[in-house]
Amino acid sequence: MKYFELDKNEQKVLKDFEAGKLKSIKDVKKETQKYKGYAKQTLNKPKNINIRISSRDLQKIKAKAVEKGMPYQTLVSSTLHQHFASEVRDDSDQKYQPGK
Repeated sequence: MKYFELDKNEQKVLKDFEAGKLKSIKDVKKETQKYKGYAKQTLNKPKNINIRISSRDLQKIKAKAVEKGMPYQTLVSSTLHQHFASEVRDDSDQKYQPGK
């Protein structure tokens, strides 16, 4: 069994647990769903990334975005999302392999 160092908060929780001070939640399923929702919202927050692409590719992206009537950043984000969403559907039981 591995030994882990507990921080002060974890030590207090362990002490309260061992003393019988902790109480069960009445509706565990409801609370679990609530906290799953919190986690999902945290993971779904937009994140900024920086990438290097050629000027030529950027101009093509911007031109396509103008055709579609949207900002080029939105087009890039949407394209990436569509690619990986379809990949998940197509290969849901396979691991992602770069270059595939």
